Amino acid sequence: MATNMRGLTQFIADIRGARVRELEEKRINKEMANIRKKFKDGNLDGYQKKKYVAKIIFTYILGYKVDVGHMEAVNLISSSKYSEKQIGYLAVTLLMHENSDFLRLVVNSIRKDLDENNEINNCLALHAIANVGGSEMAEALAEDVHRLLISPTSQSFVKKKAALTLLRLYRKHPDVIPAAEWALRIVSIMDDQDLGVVVCVTSLVMALAQDHLEAFAVCYTKAVDRLHRLVIEHEYSAQYAYYKVPSPWLLVKLLRLLQYYAPSGSFASGAHFLIRIKYLILGDPTIRSVLHNVLQTTMNNSAEPSRNVQHNNAQHAVLFEAISLAIHLDTNSPLVGTAAVILARFISSKETNVRYLGLDAMAHLAARADSLEPIKKQQGTIILSLRDKDISVRRRALDLLYSMCDVDNSELIVGELLRYLKVADYALREEMVLKIAILTEKYASSYKWYVDTILQLISSAGEHVGDEVWYRVVQIVTNTEDLQEYAAKVIFEHLKAPSTHESLVKVGGYILGEYGHLIANEAGYSPIEQFQVLHHKSQFCVASTRSLLLSTYIKWVNVFPEIKPQLLNIFERYRHVLDAELQQRACEFYALASRPDDDELLQNVCEEMPPFPARESALLSRLNRKHGDTEDKRTWIHGGKEANLERQATNRKTTLGLQPNGNGSASAAQMDGQDIMGSLAGLDISESTTHNDTPNPPLGSTPISSSASIPDNILRLTVGPSVERWYNKLTYNAEGVLYEDVQIQIGVKSKYQGHLGQLAIYMGNKVSAPLTSFTTTVSVSDPEALSISFAKISPSTIAPRTQTQQLLHVECKKMFTTPPILTVSFLAGSHQTIRIRLPVVVTKFFEHVKLGQADFFERWKLIGGPPREAQTVFPVDLNAANQLDLVKNRQVVSGHNLNVLDGIDPNPNNLVAAGVLHMSVEGKVGCLLRVEPNRDAKLCRLTVRSTSENVAEEVQKLLQGPLKADT
Repeated sequence: MATNMRGLTQFIADIRGARVRELEEKRINKEMANIRKKFKDGNLDGYQKKKYVAKIIFTYILGYKVDVGHMEAVNLISSSKYSEKQIGYLAVTLLMHENSDFLRLVVNSIRKDLDENNEINNCLALHAIANVGGSEMAEALAEDVHRLLISPTSQSFVKKKAALTLLRLYRKHPDVIPAAEWALRIVSIMDDQDLGVVVCVTSLVMALAQDHLEAFAVCYTKAVDRLHRLVIEHEYSAQYAYYKVPSPWLLVKLLRLLQYYAPSGSFASGAHFLIRIKYLILGDPTIRSVLHNVLQTTMNNSAEPSRNVQHNNAQHAVLFEAISLAIHLDTNSPLVGTAAVILARFISSKETNVRYLGLDAMAHLAARADSLEPIKKQQGTIILSLRDKDISVRRRALDLLYSMCDVDNSELIVGELLRYLKVADYALREEMVLKIAILTEKYASSYKWYVDTILQLISSAGEHVGDEVWYRVVQIVTNTEDLQEYAAKVIFEHLKAPSTHESLVKVGGYILGEYGHLIANEAGYSPIEQFQVLHHKSQFCVASTRSLLLSTYIKWVNVFPEIKPQLLNIFERYRHVLDAELQQRACEFYALASRPDDDELLQNVCEEMPPFPARESALLSRLNRKHGDTEDKRTWIHGGKEANLERQATNRKTTLGLQPNGNGSASAAQMDGQDIMGSLAGLDISESTTHNDTPNPPLGSTPISSSASIPDNILRLTVGPSVERWYNKLTYNAEGVLYEDVQIQIGVKSKYQGHLGQLAIYMGNKVSAPLTSFTTTVSVSDPEALSISFAKISPSTIAPRTQTQQLLHVECKKMFTTPPILTVSFLAGSHQTIRIRLPVVVTKFFEHVKLGQADFFERWKLIGGPPREAQTVFPVDLNAANQLDLVKNRQVVSGHNLNVLDGIDPNPNNLVAAGVLHMSVEGKVGCLLRVEPNRDAKLCRLTVRSTSENVAEEVQKLLQGPLKADT
């Protein structure tokens, strides 16, 4: 740049040659004055504008304020020359903030560059959008950036920049990006041949999927397929192998993306669509099997460390993410057992990063696992990590100890944390205090141990103890009568120490004021001694603490009349202080204490505090706020399996709209104000409520609202003149065409036996170009009734004029009425999506039954009429000979797997049939039917009887459709 502009080169040389700052400023001021004059005079060509704007940019980079050249930079962007356009864009991104008025002038120029076929101009425009990215610019240009990303003519490096630009815009202005609407089109690019494009698009999908799980559910299959191709089949070019590890950045992102979706059987959302997708994708045995192979291979490849540091780093990055995914999917899997052995080795590694990641992964295991035994074996090593030279490792060790604590090791871990607290970093102490307080309360073996530990905690780290901690002590002591005398003695002994933190004085003031009379008759705990110890400490306390102590003194006036003169003297002295709160209390208390001894007002005012009502501890909410979600949301929290189950339950309630306040930030703000004072509402510390007796509901047992609607744009079926006819025909035929257009043909061939079935779906590419990013998914309305899984992952590409086959395994568990929906999406110039019903209906699981005339009518009468009978009368068509189409009627009935019984009905035009429905969960259900057509009336009566009224009604609907006259 500088070599082509001698004026700029000389200016830079002069600046560098300035020996003092004053000379530099003088030279810059002179140049700026000259530039202003040139701009004011006008008539500058493109080269001169470029040169002067470049000088302005250099001046700005040096740290000087610049108030000239903005309009010239805007004009340079419109130039047709690359060098001038480049300087213009550079000036815009550096000199203008996102709310600058000048940006409105460049939006059209940027859009023009995005629309051009020049890749260089495309990239310059994308850089400007990503770097400036104001709200107005995002709204105006997001569509253009998206178009550039999905365009089949865009070069790979343009797609990469477009994906990252969209990611930048979404992080700054999420409302501008219609993520759900663009989901399928963006996810389809994860099948791109260029791994660089896949890395960038996966980064975008990760950000979008966190907030739109339903819309991006199909990315799960794409991620598993790409992992399989990279790790198992080694489908990648040599340029993407980093020290023999295939594209580690992409592997890490894909493994992390899979963790955003709950494991199969754990339905965290209340939307029917999401349940179907999770069940069929995450619960698909094929997907699980492929993913298991990927994780197993990853762990085997990383079993032995290499001498090459870079190779180790890449392998470990992938390995730790694979371990996290294995833990996320199933903690009882053999993979997790292997991972525990690997982690045990890593937490003792000489490398700081490996120790850090090992402890973090082990904390994840502790947060999910049913058994903590594999982690407890490494307890000594973990405790030693508290004294690691690196503070980040010490913090991870603290998190792990907190997560792995249970009833068996709580005293050991809490004791170790208390010892370490005295020498811990100040940055860790506040968090340590919260965790020690939570663990002490949660796993207290006795109330005495709880009081001893908490008071020791307050003594050791008083300045780091929040008000929530001593409030909690007050609640528990107040609610536990057996503990009150012991607590009063222990707090008195702590107050006798030469130096005592103010939080301890507050606890002592409250407990001695309420329960000091319980120990007043014992040696060393007399009322005067209690008063002297507490009053001596008050001299070093702030006004709020002294106010609390005045409340203690008025209670002592009521129970310790022997020290009433000393207390009245204190009230008298505080009546004249400047602090309004202290003065008001002292005046009121002095008036109360001065009343006659037989006056009951003082006794009524100073009655003992009643037990606090049950309330959740404010400590947990305080700790959770400290660990708020970052840009990349965590799928788990520190604190063991119980804490994570509670978090999932809370997330389900939020998703289902059960919380009155849907605004998370507002809710957190309210909690800030309520946690401290509201926690005084207390906790019933009785044995029955210390540990919550109400079990958490199973993850899959969340009641689903029947009014939950499916978004129209997600499951809207494809319509066409022949789609309905093809589907209806296949309900009573084993094979045929299910869908066809100018690009693709979809055919079905099926066979069923009992409650099991197998569908072969044939996908034929009818055009001379390949169908890329090919994806097939199946969704069902009730996964508990009908199970469908693919035999293998579908190929991502179908070559021109070729056909591919996919096998589907079907199982009927219970009665169902809604057929599954097949979604096929692919790229053929533009993105195409086809959604059609699969001909899997309840009659496919019928088997023939042979019955004689007597048996048939006996069972017919035994079943009886409604509600186990479904009957309808409908018009029928006559054939060309003006006769009833008895062949068609017989074909429809037998095609629905009902055995047509000849010789049962004396009318030869009538049909009688019987069958048995097989279901793996609900067993067998018998079904009988009669078809009675009337040629003269052109009507037909269909009667179905079954031991299940739902079966009778569904079979009647299925047969009526093809038998009914065309309208």
